[in-house]
Amino acid sequence: MNTPLRRLSVVVIAMFVALMAAATWTQFVQASTLNADPRNVRTLYREFDNSRGPIVIAGEPVASSTAVDDAFKYQRAYANGPLFAPVTGFYSVVYGRTGIERAENDVLTGTADSLFLSRVQDLFTGRQPQGSSVELTIDPAVQQAAWDALGDQKGAVVALDPTTGAILAMVSRPSYDPNILAGHSTPAVNDAYRLLADDPTNPLINRTIEETYPPGSTFKLVDAAAALEAGMTPDTQLAAPQTLALPGSTATISNFGGEVCGPGETVSLAEALRISCNTAFAQLGMDLGDDALRAQAEAFGFDAELQVPMTVAVSRFPADPDVPQTALSAIGQYEVRATPLQMALVSAAIANGGTQMKPYLVQTVRNPDLDVIDEASPTELGRPVSAATATALRDMMIDVVANGTGKSAQISGVQVAGKTGTAQTTAEAAPHAWFTAFAPADAPRVAVAVVVENGGSLGNEATGGRVAAPIARAVIEAVLAR
Repeated sequence: MNTPLRRLSVVVIAMFVALMAAATWTQFVQASTLNADPRNVRTLYREFDNSRGPIVIAGEPVASSTAVDDAFKYQRAYANGPLFAPVTGFYSVVYGRTGIERAENDVLTGTADSLFLSRVQDLFTGRQPQGSSVELTIDPAVQQAAWDALGDQKGAVVALDPTTGAILAMVSRPSYDPNILAGHSTPAVNDAYRLLADDPTNPLINRTIEETYPPGSTFKLVDAAAALEAGMTPDTQLAAPQTLALPGSTATISNFGGEVCGPGETVSLAEALRISCNTAFAQLGMDLGDDALRAQAEAFGFDAELQVPMTVAVSRFPADPDVPQTALSAIGQYEVRATPLQMALVSAAIANGGTQMKPYLVQTVRNPDLDVIDEASPTELGRPVSAATATALRDMMIDVVANGTGKSAQISGVQVAGKTGTAQTTAEAAPHAWFTAFAPADAPRVAVAVVVENGGSLGNEATGGRVAAPIARAVIEAVLAR
């Protein structure tokens, strides 16, 4: 064989090897990733041949499949779609899956490893393969109360059981109807999705876990925790000038309405939290330093990934703020960002004596024979503060609601522990209104966080106490009425 032929043979062999390697990589190594990709229409077509399992809340399916006489064989339908859309997501032959429909897809389609025996039985019995049901922790009465209380305002409400981590409510508004995306007419689904995607209010976003906001004064709970963990007490006196000049900068920080926090420009830590004194906490943040604030924020779950099972956006504390930026961070501004779920977890950890439980949405998975194949077990996520610090914070938060900025969350005969927040956004936009709380304070059954974007119906006149606290109260009352 002459030299040119040998070289050509080597090139051809190399091309065959490369081709076989690429095919092997795609068919075996990347198979699971490609199958799980919501854009993989082939997988969706195959899934539509089988009856997809229902998503169940309080014994009733909120997402179910029924047989239809078309090429897809089954049609997905959503009961009270907009109310539960942030939880269920949608299942579309055109746009794939979101929410629980995506996170629990292998269970709903019956392809999960835990369902292997069921698939084997179907093979021998000839039974049509079916997906498993996914039962959620959502309480429909609590979900409805949060939905009604938020009303037409943009924002989010999340509530959970602080002793287990079970998510009781997950409301995001504005919402959408998943039914219009579950249809089998591609042109109609495309038109519906385009309208939703182009809507400036972003109805497709689950604001409870997919959006992060400046937490404003609700972040002062993290500051107070760091101070108490460093050896301070609720009676420790803090500097609280009417206006705080930030070192190395021409910027200043003032209190809401230009108010004075205390006589002699000093105030106790507990009093500073009760009245939400900006200058006291900004100075406290500078005194503690950014490393201490970051460590405490991370102990509560900031800068960490989380799944519920949907992926939660990471809440952030700035990486390397200077001294003025640290002061702003201490009052939940600058580059501090948090999901509503994260702020609910802060309250939940305080409510649970300093132990933070992992939040979860899926309570039970049942196969088509209704046998339980998986059930949630409460899991400890961390211990961000000591029991003594949690008790001190609880008492301080009780005072916020009983005598401070959170009076609108008061419930007759029930001690509510909470913290208000009003977070600046841009010079042109109204501030976000926040409230996070738990109750009953002595035996907590629920922790909640509420954010109302740009002040909701009150706009620039909004505060967390006026706008968000009454929403939290409605959610707490719904839990206590169970």
